[in-house]
Formats: sequence, C-alpha cells, structure tokens
Amino acid sequence: MSVPGRRWGVLGAAGLLVAGAALGGCGESRSDGGKKEFVIGFQGPLSGGNRQLGINAYDGLLTAVDQANRRPDLPFRLRIVASDDQGMAPQGPAAAQKLIDNPNVVAVIGPVFSGPAMSSERLYSRAGLLSVSPSATSPALSDQGFTTFYRVMAADGIQGAAAAEYLAKGLKVTSVYSVDDASEYGRGLSSALETALKARGVTPVHDEVAAADLGSEADKIAKAAPDAVYYSGYYAELADLAGALRSKGYTGKIIGGDGANDDQLIRQAGSGNAEGILLTCSCGDPNHDRSAAAFVAEFRAVNSGTRPGTYSAEAYDATNAVIAVLRRVGAGASRDSVAGAFGGVDIPGITKRIVFARNGDVRGTTVYLYEVRRGQRVALGPIDALVRP
Repeated sequence: MSVPGRRWGVLGAAGLLVAGAALGGCGESRSDGGKKEFVIGFQGPLSGGNRQLGINAYDGLLTAVDQANRRPDLPFRLRIVASDDQGMAPQGPAAAQKLIDNPNVVAVIGPVFSGPAMSSERLYSRAGLLSVSPSATSPALSDQGFTTFYRVMAADGIQGAAAAEYLAKGLKVTSVYSVDDASEYGRGLSSALETALKARGVTPVHDEVAAADLGSEADKIAKAAPDAVYYSGYYAELADLAGALRSKGYTGKIIGGDGANDDQLIRQAGSGNAEGILLTCSCGDPNHDRSAAAFVAEFRAVNSGTRPGTYSAEAYDATNAVIAVLRRVGAGASRDSVAGAFGGVDIPGITKRIVFARNGDVRGTTVYLYEVRRGQRVALGPIDALVRP
C-alpha cells in the first residue's frame, strides 16, 4: 500500500508498513555511521473509510523522526515501522502483535482510535512496550490498569463537558439529539456529553446508530426537529448523516467531535451539506498558530507540502516525548527502560506542555470549537472563551 505524496514503502509480508528509504527499509536493527538505531512503531488506520486521521498522525510522527535524524547531536538513528488497524477494534490486537513481535521496536505511537486502543493495550502492557496515543480519547482507557499506555489528548470527559457547555450557554439549546456510532470512542463521548447536558438542565435524546442506518436515523431526527444534533463518531459517517439530514429539510445545528474534525468531512459531505457544521476538539489548529509556525513549515517540508491535519501535532509531540526519553536513557535503551522512564516526561510541545498524570493521561488541555464556513474549517477559539459572560 502506498499513500501519494508521502514517503511510504510497500505492505510487507508481515502486514507492516515500513517507512521509505530515507528512514530505513526492513525491521532489522543496524548501525548508521556508528550510531545505534531504534525503531518506533506506529499503529493506526492507514486504510478504511476514516484513514485520513491515521495518515495525519503518521505524518506527524514522520516529521518528528525526520527532523531528529537530521540533528547532528542525536546520538542514535530512528526508523519507523507502521501497522494498519483500519481504525477497527477487531483489527487492533493483530496490528499490535506485529509490532510487539518486532524485537527492535522500543515504543509505539498509537493506537490512533479508541476502539483499537481498548483491544490492543493489554497486549502492549504484557509486552512491556510503551504505547503513546496521539488521540485515543475514550475515558474508559484510563481505568483498565494498562501499565504502558499514555495519551497526549485529553479524555472525552473533558471534551463532552465543553461541548455541553457550548450547547447550553453558547447556542442556548433546549433539545439535543445525541447520536453515537457504537464504537468505543462514540459511546464514551456521547455518554460524557449527555451527562454534562443533564447537569445543565438539557435532557438529550440518545441513539446509537450503525452506518447502514443513518438514513432512517435522519428521518427520526428531522421529524423530532431538535435544536441540535451532536454526532459522536468519525467524519465519513457524519458526512453521510449530514447529507441525509439536509435532504430531509433539517435546519438545526449539526455538531461533531474530534473524530469528525477533518477536511475529509467537507469533501465527502459536499460543501453545501457541510456548511455550518460545528466541531469540537481538544486540539487547536497549528496552521493558524504563530507559535507553531516552525512546526508547520517543517511538516510541510517533510510531507510534500501537505498541511498538518487533526492529530498531526499531537503525534509530533508524542514522538518527541519518546525521543526525549531515548536521549535520557541512552544507547542501552530497552522496552522496559523506555516504558519505565516515560512517566517522568516533561517537555514543551506544540499542542501543550507534555506532562502526564499517574494514569497516563496528559495534564492540562483546552477544547476548541470549529465551524465549516464557505467550504473551510475555521477555528473559532477555545470553548471556555466563547461562552464566557
């Protein structure tokens, strides 16, 4: 499998995607100029309907590795091996096992989605292999006793509460249809949203809907005519739901979470159907952040002019945190020593300062609101500032 415009290799016999020649070839350890080489794994969706979010994250990882390998003071070399889980929970364990079985992999960036994270992390913990997700946000992931799991995006208890705050105070809605896609991510976000809405005096209608049933769901919503629909799922399905709602004449607000916060939503829904959709995300847009200008320039140089997307900066930060630990542990770094040292990370990141709580959750976060305007996703700012009296 290859992705146009990026330095990908082919799908190998073991089902692993290996970064191209500039970063190495196969999975064996080697020296380059006398330097020790470490392999960083990647697990996420590189195929399937919502693959763009995985590609965004991979490109952030690639940017950090490429940048590090060009630094003359780096005492080792880095290489990437990526395993595709298609964003599907049942595919997670097999994708994780392929990385675990490669003895040269000392840390993994991913899984990207919450479903594969829930199904994979027990394997990573048993193997003592560090797993740093740029984006798996299910609140339940913190409660499973995973010993090597960290994430650099806040759990959805925070996003759900912020979204409810905006619905209640910013939009002043009295009726909300809360729809999720039955995934680990969707259920976690919808539950957090609904709990927070009820605390603010808004009682939502809840539905859990498979992709095949989005048309009939749109019928139900249009007939109920709520002030707003909040979809907890990914961009491909929200694009279909938005199109169906528009065709039924629904004129209320359509809102999605971080899993739908990608330009593919607009391409797949069509700019007319996407116009006015709001999106919440515990992630800012580095493309319009002056303090992130150097990162954006580096990302575009490495990725053939492509701009960072949702989860790109988070994956970049996660990778740099791993690199900082490898520097500290030194040439004798092993899976155990890297996993053992990672909890002490404290580095400045593009998205936030990267410091972790004992349960592996990143400390401190901001939830942002986006809106589709004239065919473009526009960052409106932090939700807490938008609803401030």
